[in-house]
Amino acid sequence: MIAARVLVTAVSAEWARIAATTATGYATSVIGCDAEAAIERDLSVAETPDGRPGVSLLFFAFGRDALEKAVVNRIGQCVMTCPTTACYNGLTVGEKSIQVGGKLRFFGDGFQISKKLGDRRFWRIPVMDGEFTCEDLFGTVKGVAGGNVLIVGRNSRSTLEAATAAVAAIRSIPGVIAPFPGGIVRSGSKVGSKYKALRGSTNTAYCPTLRGTAATELPNGASCVYEIVFDGLDLERVERATAAAIRAASIAEIAAITAGNYGGKLGPFHIKLHDVLNRYPREEAEPCPGS
Repeated sequence: MIAARVLVTAVSAEWARIAATTATGYATSVIGCDAEAAIERDLSVAETPDGRPGVSLLFFAFGRDALEKAVVNRIGQCVMTCPTTACYNGLTVGEKSIQVGGKLRFFGDGFQISKKLGDRRFWRIPVMDGEFTCEDLFGTVKGVAGGNVLIVGRNSRSTLEAATAAVAAIRSIPGVIAPFPGGIVRSGSKVGSKYKALRGSTNTAYCPTLRGTAATELPNGASCVYEIVFDGLDLERVERATAAAIRAASIAEIAAITAGNYGGKLGPFHIKLHDVLNRYPREEAEPCPGS
């Protein structure tokens, strides 16, 4: 998938978070959403272009046109509308960029102003509390989406505890997001359905209530499964996230940790769990350097 990084700043960390949370709502899976998006991390005043508190967001979509449309709509509706915010690009701009501020500028009704600093162009759009500043172009990269692990537990309490720990480990790695609610998926899916109109349906092999009714992959004693799905800016980050999630989720009451396979049909990258655990041993499984 194609990814972009959006930096949102505001007069306070609270308002930056409000804009970021709103802009990444309803962005869990491209099965039913225009993009997959989530907060990457909070930014200090030393890390933002305007020296204000900020939040970094990552957006993923199947192509640049789809990504551009989603980012423009979400920034226009959820960031520009939020008090005191501004919006900046967080990746290198090149030929394969998307235009964001350059499309939102028309909201200024002819009163918008262009400002160029070095190679970067910004648009200042008049709004009712002053001006909304948004960078013209946002860089994109080919990202890797759909990394996943399935945490199979003996009871719901410990399985949720393990899944929560796995999400925290994933979110410690720069350039990786877990876009589902709290990073956790209770309604994991399989490819296809008995209903032709659906692209996916409930993962029957991991539904405890269907044991004895449908073919199951659940070991004896398992009563709850949570899936963690995560997207990264490159394959190495997703592999590191996989290893970190497995280790964090390995608590006493977890019966098994596995992953969705889907017959290898959902993309060119096949991450084998034992391989990444060996490639990134615990003492080396620190977040990959850089942003």
